[in-house]
Amino acid sequence: MLVGGIGLLDLRLLGAFPRLSPDALSDAVTPLAIAGLLLLACSGSVMFAADANALAGNDSFWWKLVLIGVGLLNAVAFRFATNDRLAEWEQMVPMPVRLGALLSLLVWLSVLILGRMIAYT
Repeated sequence: MLVGGIGLLDLRLLGAFPRLSPDALSDAVTPLAIAGLLLLACSGSVMFAADANALAGNDSFWWKLVLIGVGLLNAVAFRFATNDRLAEWEQMVPMPVRLGALLSLLVWLSVLILGRMIAYT
């Protein structure tokens, strides 16, 4: 839910789905992404509690936490810096916003990969 919601908006800002309004898409996926974040925080806490000693020494786990922080900071910065201007970007999204969307996609996909890597490291 989190990556799907944020990922769709990021892809739109990068040029995919040009017929979708960035403003309307943001309004639609933001509640989904927030719900996904809350669900992941709850389930992640339970999973951590089940094997805290092993996870505390796992590099993939720590990198995942760092990247979650980076992703959340990026999302908050995006909201505060651009939310009122999304409607202006029907045709052309500014390059700094595109770079932020690319960073977001890379960070959240890396979080997913690192989550899977925890079991193998």
